[in-house]
Amino acid sequence: MKITFEDIKNNKTVQTYIEKADESLTALGYTEHSFAHVSKVAALASSILKEFGYTEREAELARIAGYLHDIGNVINRIDHAQSGAVMAFRILDNMGAEPEDIATIITAIGNHDESTAFPVNAVAAALILADKTDVRYTRVRSKDQTTFDIHDRVNYSVKESSVSFKKGEHITLDIKIDTNECAVMDYFEIFLNRMILCRKAAAKLGAEFRLVINDQPIM
Repeated sequence: MKITFEDIKNNKTVQTYIEKADESLTALGYTEHSFAHVSKVAALASSILKEFGYTEREAELARIAGYLHDIGNVINRIDHAQSGAVMAFRILDNMGAEPEDIATIITAIGNHDESTAFPVNAVAAALILADKTDVRYTRVRSKDQTTFDIHDRVNYSVKESSVSFKKGEHITLDIKIDTNECAVMDYFEIFLNRMILCRKAAAKLGAEFRLVINDQPIM
């Protein structure tokens, strides 16, 4: 059976796991990881693969992986990529998905967290890029800046964020930071490993990863 993105999006089990995973992260003080985040990641991962000449099916698998990638947070933030991959396997298997599609999706999910991630295939690369470039002030839950940790402060400082890409050339994250709220070096303190991972993911797709902050090329 060819599982579609709409099948996954409308699945009640999936919806529950996303909701409960985000509840756990709320309790732990993390930024938003609910439907806004996973929907954005799913759409961008799919769009990247389409632009880079991959098949519609590969793009749809990237979209599915993007939507499911954070469900492991319902168990624990630690190793959530691996637990999420196992959970996704059970969901997809119960839905009758083809083993090859399941393998592609869970491989991408299991390789998206920067502590253990690697762009082992095109779907994993697209998921990494879509996930790690979702930096924006709307992901910060509290507006009380006295309670911010450095992750909140960095995300809250990003007033504009966009990702552009062109086959065979580049994938560019362009952000505008309010330097009154966060220094550019603070961004690197938190996100350097993510940007290095994005560079590897872009290279997997035959492109260069670029980071532009306040109109200045950084990498």
